[in-house]
Parts: sequence; structure tokens; C-alpha cells
Amino acid sequence: MAMNERKTIDLEQGWEFMQKGITKLKNILEGRPETQFSSEDYMMLYTTIYNMCTQKPPHDYSQQLYDKYREAFEEYISSTVLPSIREKHDEFMLRELVKRWANHKVMVRWLSRFFHYLDRYFIARRSLPPLNEVGLTCFRELVYQEMKGQVRSAVISLIDNEREGEQIDRALLKNVLDIFVEIGLGNMECYENDFEAAMLGDTASYYSRKATIWIMADSCPDYMSKAEECLKKEKDRVSHYLHSSSEQKLLERVQHELLFVYASQLLEKEHSGCHVLLQNDKVDDLSRMYRLFCRITRGLDPVAQIFKQHVTAEGTALVKQAEDAASNKKAEKKDVVGLQEQVFVRKVIDLHDKYLAYVNDCFQNHSLFHKALKEAFEVFCNKGVAGSSSAELLATFCDNILKKGGSEKLSNEGIEDLLEKVVKLLAYISDKDLFAEFYRKKLARRLLFDKSANDDHERSILTKLKQQCGGQFTSKMEGMVTDLTLARENQTHFEEYLNSDSHAHPGIDLTVTVLTTGFWPSYKSFDLNLPAEMASTFGYVFKILL
Repeated sequence: MAMNERKTIDLEQGWEFMQKGITKLKNILEGRPETQFSSEDYMMLYTTIYNMCTQKPPHDYSQQLYDKYREAFEEYISSTVLPSIREKHDEFMLRELVKRWANHKVMVRWLSRFFHYLDRYFIARRSLPPLNEVGLTCFRELVYQEMKGQVRSAVISLIDNEREGEQIDRALLKNVLDIFVEIGLGNMECYENDFEAAMLGDTASYYSRKATIWIMADSCPDYMSKAEECLKKEKDRVSHYLHSSSEQKLLERVQHELLFVYASQLLEKEHSGCHVLLQNDKVDDLSRMYRLFCRITRGLDPVAQIFKQHVTAEGTALVKQAEDAASNKKAEKKDVVGLQEQVFVRKVIDLHDKYLAYVNDCFQNHSLFHKALKEAFEVFCNKGVAGSSSAELLATFCDNILKKGGSEKLSNEGIEDLLEKVVKLLAYISDKDLFAEFYRKKLARRLLFDKSANDDHERSILTKLKQQCGGQFTSKMEGMVTDLTLARENQTHFEEYLNSDSHAHPGIDLTVTVLTTGFWPSYKSFDLNLPAEMASTFGYVFKILL
């Protein structure tokens, strides 16, 4: 007999030795007095399996050992694990389940090491489920399938208790829900089908009951505060114990029950709805309304509609107020009526400032509210006051800002800011060409009679108008300003010429402004008979120009 030929181990003898190792492992898991596995213990158990799997047929016991590996789990679960879980209820049952699952994973880890040779060769060759999977599947089929309904109910009950303000063991829930995830062995079907679906249904029922009470008892701001707080707490639940994949689904259920179902009732509440919040400038509540309703499909549409109605009503009231004031002042001087119209434009600008701030801040610059603001202003900005069109009123307002001695006493920055706002209002005027006509006539008067307070401001508003309405809109106006600049240069050259030429003494002081016909408004022309002194001076002027 060869020295290296080892003794054949039969199945019963080998398994009896393995059983001792498994019993030792069970004792450790059950907390009974037992020594830990030494390296020598581990090597003996591993080697026994190795030897039993590498013996020549009919003593290769790989298949039998693979079956006994599974049977070891099944026996332990049936005799010890299941009875210990079944005898407990509610939170105590959950604690026992978590403990048994943790122990089971330890048992799988150790037995997989002892039987590792099976994984490397026998299982790999036959494409069988690996040892780790077999061990976890035993728990799923024997424990999880039986207990999942009770576990789900216990977890959902604890979540509802927490919603009612009770303190619960969040770490326990996290550990229980990890079982639903881990038992899926890489996919989320168990978590989603066996827990999440029922949890989402319960969430919808819970908040449906709450909403029914709150919508009757609370004001719109109070209801929204509660809704926002609920959404915050549900998000917090996800971060502490629910799986992250549940977050969007959970929040959508809460939003549906608290907001979508009661959107109309909430927004139209008689003494506290959206109209009232706008009337009372409740910017914090309006910001909250935006944050909540932007979450639900088309939730912002009715909010924007109410916003549009409110701004339209406010602007229309300003028009009526200005009309009434103009009627009362008819008997007075025309400039008093004109002043009233200037006040009206200023009020419209202030109104636009106010609600543009709402759009940018409360409604986070959302395009739906920009559209609502635009449509509202288009309604009343085109009405006109006391026979004057809005185009004329705006042109007159600009004239008052830009001419010397105008009623608006502002810094340079203040004038620039106000001009910017006037141009924004022009965007809402339907007949912009009419504004251009009025503006050009008033610009001509300022330029020709030296009434313009500041050339920079004149050019600045033309730049703003050009950006808003295009180059064609301002081309003539820009030509008028350029004409005046050239005229001043020509006058300077004329005076320099007179000073440099001792023979050129016209005998009178003369200032000539040469204008380009196409740029300026049409004026009635007259035939002039110039005095001889003036006629002779024109010779010098043309000499300079040519």
C-alpha cells in the first residue's frame, strides 16, 4: 500500500464529524457556552469536505454533501428559528426576526467556508446555485414567506404610530426593511411587492383621512404648513429607515392626497385662499404655495390664473381711479390733469415692480407667472386714461423725466432705473408705433429748444428701446440726436472760422442748426425774407458746412 494513499471516508462517518462542527456553530449562535472556532477546527472541517469530494467514485460525495448543506439549514430553521419567531408578536417579533436573520447570515458565511470546495468545483461545473445563495434561499422559503405578512403589518403599524407623534425604534425598522431588500438577492422585488406596495397604500389612506379633517378645520396657510411639514417628515423617514427608492413614490402619494385632491378647495378658501393671500401681501404663504403646488402635475396652473386675475383687477382699479381723478379735474387747468396722468404711470410702474418681485421671489422666476404678469398688464396697459392713449402717457412720462425742470427729481441712477421700467411697460403696449410717434415729437422739442437735461440719458433710453423693439424702431430718433451733436460741432467750427478770419465779420450773432429731413417730424414750412445782414452771414455758414 502506497504511503500517500489516504483512507476513504464514508458518508456517515464524514457527516458525523461535520455535524459536530455545525452543532458547535449553532451553540455559538444560540449563546450557549462554547469555545470559538480555532484555525485548526476550521482546517479539519474544510479538509474533511475536500477529502469527501475528491475520493474516487462511488465515494465522491459531492452531490450528497451539497444536499446535506441545505438540509442543515432547513433542520435548524424548523427546529429552532421558526418556533422562536412564531411565539413573539409585534415589535418583539421584529426584534427576534432581525436577530435570527443576522445569525443566519453568520451561519451561511461559516458553512460556506467549510463547504467551499463544493463552490469551486462541483457547483461551478454543474451550474448549480452557489452555497451562499442556497443558504439565504432556505431562510426566504421557510421563514420569510411565512412571516412577511405579519412583519409588514407590524412595520406599517409602527410607521403610523410615529406619524401620530410616538417615539419608535427607527434602527429596528431599518434592520427589518434591510431584510426585505437583502432577501431579494440582488433585486428589489421582495421589498417592492411584499412591503412597499402595502406601505404606500396605507400612506395614502392615512393622509386621506387627515386631509378630510384639515380641509374643513384649517385656513389655507395652516393647511399648507401642515402639508409641508408632512412632506418633510416623510422624506426624513426615507433617510432613516425606508429604502431610498421609495422616496419619490412616497412623496407623490402624500402630495396626491394632501394637495391634488383638495387643490381647488384650498386655493379658493373664502377667507384665506390664494386671492386673499395676494390681497394681504402674504409673501411667505405664497412662496409656500408655490413650493407645494409645483410638485403636482399642472398644480401651478390655477395659482398662475388667480395671480393673473388679481394683477388685472389691481391694474384696472388704477385705471378707474385715474379716470375718476381726471373727471374731477376737468374744470381745473390742463397741467393739473396732466400731473394726474403722470401719477397714474408712476403707480403702474410701482405695481409692476411689486408683482415682478412676486414672480421672481415667491414664484421662483417661473415662466408661467411671467406669462400671467404679461397678460394681466396687457389688459389694462392698453386702456388709456381721460382720452389719452397709454402710448401717449408713456411718451409724456419719459419727456417729464428727460427734460430740464421735469417733476421727477432723481439721481442719475434713479433716472436710469426709471427709464428701464418704462421700457418694460412698453412691452405690454400693443401700439408701439404710436408711442414712437409721440416720443419722437417730444424728443424733437427737447432737442430743438435745448430742453433736454442730459444727453447720456437720451442715448441710454434709445439703447433700451432698441434692445426692446429693434433697430428700425429707434433709427430716426438716433438720427435726431446725432444731428444735434453734429450741429454743435458745426457751430463751434463756424465760430472758430469767424475768429480766425479778420475779414469775416457778419455784424450779428448767428446760430444755425442743420437737420436731416427724414429723421425729424414734419413741420409746416414758410417762405422767409431774411434781412441783408443775416443773408450775407449764411454765406459764411455754407462755406463752413461745405
